Amino acid sequence: MDLIPRPGRTTTGEGGFFELGPDTTVLAGEGTEATDRWLRATLGAATGLPLAPGAGDGGVVRLSLDRELAAEGYRLAVAPAGVRLAGGGPAGLFWGAQTLRQLLGPDAFRRAPLPGRRWRLPLTEVEDAPRFRWRGLMLDVARHFMPKDGVLRYLDLMAAHKLNVLHFHLTDDQGWRVEIERYPKLTETASWRSRTKFGHRASPLWEEKPHGGYYTQDDIREIVAYAAERHITVVPEIDVPGHSQAAIAAYPELGNTDVVDTAGLTVWDTWGVSPNVLAPTDHTLRFYEGVFEELLALFPSEFIHVGGDECPKDQWRKSPAAQARIKELGLTDEDELQSWFIKHFDRWLTARGRRLIGWDEILEGGLAAGAAVSSWRGYAGGVAAARAGHDVVMCPEQQVYLDHRQDTGEDEPVPIGYVRTLEDVYRFEPVPPELTEEEAGHVLGTQANVWTEVMESPARVDYQVFPRLAAFAEVAWSDLPAPAERDYAGFERRMAAHYRRLDALGVAYRPPGGPLPWQKRPGVLGRPIDGRPPNK
Repeated sequence: MDLIPRPGRTTTGEGGFFELGPDTTVLAGEGTEATDRWLRATLGAATGLPLAPGAGDGGVVRLSLDRELAAEGYRLAVAPAGVRLAGGGPAGLFWGAQTLRQLLGPDAFRRAPLPGRRWRLPLTEVEDAPRFRWRGLMLDVARHFMPKDGVLRYLDLMAAHKLNVLHFHLTDDQGWRVEIERYPKLTETASWRSRTKFGHRASPLWEEKPHGGYYTQDDIREIVAYAAERHITVVPEIDVPGHSQAAIAAYPELGNTDVVDTAGLTVWDTWGVSPNVLAPTDHTLRFYEGVFEELLALFPSEFIHVGGDECPKDQWRKSPAAQARIKELGLTDEDELQSWFIKHFDRWLTARGRRLIGWDEILEGGLAAGAAVSSWRGYAGGVAAARAGHDVVMCPEQQVYLDHRQDTGEDEPVPIGYVRTLEDVYRFEPVPPELTEEEAGHVLGTQANVWTEVMESPARVDYQVFPRLAAFAEVAWSDLPAPAERDYAGFERRMAAHYRRLDALGVAYRPPGGPLPWQKRPGVLGRPIDGRPPNK
């Protein structure tokens, strides 16, 4: 069977099928309502079958919960008389439905039925459960805005791959993407930039037109609800105290006004790390408390991401106000000042029943007591955090940054970073071997990150993300052998069927033979790095 991600256990019969037809019904047990709705809407549209409720003469798809299974585990049994699908919880049942869809064939991923199709399921049993509880995709909508429909589409693509966390990067120097009602300038001003660098920041090319957009609070509610129906948690990120030029452009008093004319700043139109960071003032803290108050009402997630990465300290070193705050607080230096800033929001979120998570720079100057870490600068930050008893999401740049190039070929569009092939991603291991069993227990899971500086359209995002996200999904879900022992040839064989699923879904993935003519970007400067990336 060509299932992706690879299930834990499969038992295949000696041939034969159960065929879905006009008289096939769905019998939904208590607690299975969400998967029942999804099956009727999604598989009903693809097959054209009514999948009526109840028991009938054309075979039955029975949905139930079995608390003896893991919460996200499932058991799928296809027999001549029908299908039994049980989940340890609603999420496990839903992941089992994704496997059922794959077994029906690539055309089950279409939105309308093709004529003459027969919907056969091979007689088989599958028992499965995920390795990690956090199987994430970080989507950067700040650098290039993705309209709401595109986000909903990516939630469907995540669900099809059994991924369950959308890390939603909503703010950065280049744009603010979420409506905050008490601060209207964040969307009136900070959500638009006048032009955009085309390619790497060293590129001489510009797209000379405004770029931007934002999600209203009702848009966010819809995205969160749509995700929840698919058992995906949306973790919002509001980046502080760096990567904040867009917010400062809208509200100049948030910046270091004693060293820079913040009133003259605009939303940044190029890439890199802006020197303009938030001022460590009480006013800034109160402002962002207001932002997070509205955010908590929109996102019910356990974790709230506060960024904390790439915060240049030059303005703080020059700022009399920042230096006075360091002295007032009895801090040693600017790193400890950033730690104080992050710890403030750690306490603030904890008091409201939430948990702070940030990039591994929050380790600098002392880690906030209850914080979790997204380890992006390699494994080291995650190792240090886990050894100190903090939870970790492993997303090391040189392994799972999907904006990095996929091949050495000159036709790769806007090549960034080291080459990370499909096989490289498949051999990624989220848990560093130097961790003890107890320390490894702090690895919540793993996440692939998609930064969109050089992705000006949804098709470009598709090209960078797929097919590598399929390999990543298997790493995050399946209990695989050590990286060198993984059956990549077998995965490639299964991918032959999976490419047809992606075709049916309309995904503009990178073909195995290289980019199609319209996927290339001739003459657009990137930043390729030769050699093998570090693995530390």
